[in-house]
Amino acid sequence: MSELAIVSRRNLSEVPSSSTGTVLIIDDEAEIRESLQTLLELEGYDVEAAGSGEEGLARVEERPFDLVLLDLALPDRNGMEVLAHLRAHDAQLCIIMITAYGTVENAVKAMQFGASNFIQKPWDNEKLLADVRAAVAWRRAEEENIQLKRALKQRYNFENIVGKSEPMLKIFDLVAQVAPSRSTVLLQGESGTGKELIAKAIHLNSPRRDRPFVPVNTGSMPPDLLESTLFGHVKGAFTSAIASKKGLFEIADRGTLFLDEIGTMSMETQSKILRVLQDRKFMHLGGVHELQVDVRIIAATNVNLQQMVRDGKFREDLFYRLNVITVDLPPLRQRKEDIPLLVEFFLKRYSEENERPLRRVTTEALRPLLAYSWPGNVRELENVIERAVVLSSGAEISIDLLPDHIAGRGTPFPVLEHRPDASLFDIMEDCERRIITGMLEKCRWNQTEAAERFRVPLSTLNQKIKRLNIEIKKKGRE
Repeated sequence: MSELAIVSRRNLSEVPSSSTGTVLIIDDEAEIRESLQTLLELEGYDVEAAGSGEEGLARVEERPFDLVLLDLALPDRNGMEVLAHLRAHDAQLCIIMITAYGTVENAVKAMQFGASNFIQKPWDNEKLLADVRAAVAWRRAEEENIQLKRALKQRYNFENIVGKSEPMLKIFDLVAQVAPSRSTVLLQGESGTGKELIAKAIHLNSPRRDRPFVPVNTGSMPPDLLESTLFGHVKGAFTSAIASKKGLFEIADRGTLFLDEIGTMSMETQSKILRVLQDRKFMHLGGVHELQVDVRIIAATNVNLQQMVRDGKFREDLFYRLNVITVDLPPLRQRKEDIPLLVEFFLKRYSEENERPLRRVTTEALRPLLAYSWPGNVRELENVIERAVVLSSGAEISIDLLPDHIAGRGTPFPVLEHRPDASLFDIMEDCERRIITGMLEKCRWNQTEAAERFRVPLSTLNQKIKRLNIEIKKKGRE
């Protein structure tokens, strides 16, 4: 059944009304046409009338209409036949059938052919006007949605989200549908797939776009600090609370709060987040007064929350509160057709940032970029292109400027040379040290990013760095 038929099943009076619209009346009775035209024009509609099916179809070819009021019994063509032609011409056109033979069978048949509503002569003026307002409002909303989707697909670069692959176009469509709502969104995907960019895109295309977008990485803070950061605290709530402080929920009021790595939250913090989602109320740490906020939550995870629920590590009730609308972000290896676009995008960005002429990637260099599996996803590709731009001295990015493991010049980490008397434990420890050091170098010694790529908590990585006596050479860039 068509979307328009589905619309007729809901309460059309709930759809917001529109003050103007274009309406075509197709009816062979002059008195009916004149009565309807007068009624609708008094309401501000732009109305045309046709006395036959052929004339009506010709009018639709000449100009677009928001709504057609179509008589079921026409002298030249059956109303159902005209309905089918109208639907073939414009799949989103709203059509209300008018008939003096208002049987259930006719109503069902009209819905099956794609009518949005069905009224019987004689009609109630107020009800008819309400149905017309609802149909025109629905038509306008559909047009806006289609235009937004078309714009996203044509740009291939929506709020710094680059892609023309089918998975990304589906995500663009989903962003267009989700953004205007108040619903909570859960973004799922591997590290580096652009979850925060999607969250920003949803925010910037929502009615909250002029209010704050507040991101917080919940996995980078211990539980006490995270709760203080989210909910704020009063003076004296704990030893170092020398003054009262607002939390991010207050700062994000009427805006959007992006909770990254939601799966790392403690169970206690999860329960407090659940209460905010349910009641939109919370208290400062150490406080006694409830505060009410209007915050849209967008959460992100690179782990399987359903499995965490089964393992008893994540609250089932919170999972279902977060999982209202789910957006699954594909890894870069599943959308390799986007790599040339991403390369071009990052080349332009980092050429401008480093005040250099725009570089181009040679065909020889693009080949391994397309073949590589990109475990670090788009973030890893971005780092590779930035490095190549910085190291390049000419107009081209050659294969020599790519890391060895991508260019195929060797393994990601140096070949191990073990002592003849080394034990298996010594060899494994040496291997682990080299792997972690290699990843830290790749991430410019940013331990948080390295932990994300390894998909381990930051605390685990820090413990390994300490145990393996790995020297942190420089502070990582955030």
